[in-house]
Amino acid sequence: RDIEAMAGVGLSWPSKLTHRPNFTASSLSRSSSGCSSRCAVKMTATVDDKKTTFTLKKSKEAFNAAKELMPGGVNSPVRAFRSVGGQPILIDSVKGSHMWDIDGNEFIDYVGSWGPAIIGHADDEVLAALAETMKKGTSFGAPCLLENVLAEMVISAVPSIEMVRFVNSGTEACMGVLRLARAFTGCEKIIKFEGCYHGHADPYLVKAGSGVATLGLPDSPGVPKAATAPTLSSPYNDIADVELLFETNKGEIAAVILEPVVGNSGFITPKPDFLNALRRITQENGALLIFDEVMTGFRLSYGGAQEYFGITPDLTTLGKIIGGGLPVGAYGGRREIMEMVAPAGPMYQAGTLSGNPLAMTAGIHTLKRLKEPGQYDYLDKITSELVQGILNAGKKAGHAVCGGYISGMFGFFFTEGPVFNFEDAKKSDTAKFARFFRGMLEEGVYFAPSQFEAGFTSLAHTSEDIRRTIAAAEKVFKQL
Repeated sequence: RDIEAMAGVGLSWPSKLTHRPNFTASSLSRSSSGCSSRCAVKMTATVDDKKTTFTLKKSKEAFNAAKELMPGGVNSPVRAFRSVGGQPILIDSVKGSHMWDIDGNEFIDYVGSWGPAIIGHADDEVLAALAETMKKGTSFGAPCLLENVLAEMVISAVPSIEMVRFVNSGTEACMGVLRLARAFTGCEKIIKFEGCYHGHADPYLVKAGSGVATLGLPDSPGVPKAATAPTLSSPYNDIADVELLFETNKGEIAAVILEPVVGNSGFITPKPDFLNALRRITQENGALLIFDEVMTGFRLSYGGAQEYFGITPDLTTLGKIIGGGLPVGAYGGRREIMEMVAPAGPMYQAGTLSGNPLAMTAGIHTLKRLKEPGQYDYLDKITSELVQGILNAGKKAGHAVCGGYISGMFGFFFTEGPVFNFEDAKKSDTAKFARFFRGMLEEGVYFAPSQFEAGFTSLAHTSEDIRRTIAAAEKVFKQL
């Protein structure tokens, strides 16, 4: 299309890098010129490409400095390694399926920036497209053609979406979709599921997953009771409990929101008829079904979990992959519902950086790559090999371990299982997971620093990456 040509879609790009470029690492030290502890850190040391000894000396220095500057030394809680212990690592650079910290340690990465890096970190084609876009500017605060291109791609891919609104994060998308569901139905109550995480907006911080689960925190202080009073929670995969909630709150429930595959309590899949039953119950009661596909969107399949399972919700939230690693979020659904959103309708929501050209560009080129034939077959193949290898290694070493995967998303628990919900997940031996995590880190493999987070593979992961990871797991399991 002409519109795609104008956005740079279909252009040729430089050939892929065949070796790791020379990176400069951050040697973080305090100034000795009388500067206070809040001084800027200096970037002085060079990473030695031949380095083989595992050390976190520079990360330790940097993290100690960070704790004086930011709460807990981080800008998102799980990064502090509280649940796994030991020293957090500070990343210097990433490429493909690997990343390097400021001490020069190299890791095979299965976090992928918590999901967005599905085609690999710092992809050459995406970087080239971003460089061209940056020549025109980084933010307009006005409509740009790239928004049309990405919107068309999202709408054509995701079954439930007829119109879409771009925002800046998954949290923001889930905030907007909740307000929209209430505006459209005229009801206030929502049902969410224990261990599902929909961002840190007040109404969702009830029995939430992700960092809330990882840190063992109760429902967050600072959230007014009135903000969570309309939030009803239910165990994931328990359809009888959902039916009871609808019966006792008849005519008051605006929507049911869930991760169709849970990634924020670890990796938990729905029972065979769970999603179908939710679709039926919401339709019978005039409520909306909302799939939070911030994590599963464009990862389980090109059309997300709803395409994979064949269930079409009323509304969907997206994030991560559709921004190709840049800050992004989106919500969308049936046209009649989305036309409630301002300025088409009366429900207000806005954002200064929404639809910014850099996020749109990265998203366009990421989705373009994912649409190529065989991409999800490849993700399925390598993830299957990875998960089966880890589970076999754990069981062979005598450990209780279970897990699973779909396409490029996976997880495993240190329990016999099966794991159907957050209560089951909490039976995991988190102390053993912490020892496993630290052992794998020393072997050059980076998993999420929490038993209660899913893992991610990418198109950049190779058979050699998988082989090395399984060999490392075999070694570490024997040492636990």
